[in-house]
Amino acid sequence: MATRYETVFIMTPVLSDEQAKETVSKFRKLLTDKGAVIKHEEDWGLRKLAYPIQKKTTGFYHLIEFEGEGKIVSDLEISYKRDERVLRFLSVSLDKYGIEFVEKRRKMKAEKAKEEPKPEPEV
Repeated sequence: MATRYETVFIMTPVLSDEQAKETVSKFRKLLTDKGAVIKHEEDWGLRKLAYPIQKKTTGFYHLIEFEGEGKIVSDLEISYKRDERVLRFLSVSLDKYGIEFVEKRRKMKAEKAKEEPKPEPEV
């Protein structure tokens, strides 16, 4: 039976937007090639790090939620370690409460986006 996982990785801030997108698509392709089903994805953009990593104080954050077998996670993490563009990563297995929480978080985020008024176009 497939398990649900969530992985977050931080890419070096010296990448261009194109290079960051290319890095993300590399890991997305690795997951789908190994038989994982991507359930959700979020690009958190450039954020300040809690502490410097390799003398860098910011990084591009990206989250991927997927479903697959356990071997996929080890292959993914080996790929993270081999890629010099990745500063840090964390992959976790989601239990039923974790799945409930991420779905609730997504729903609340979607509702909040609907409620926010769109800015009026300037004339």
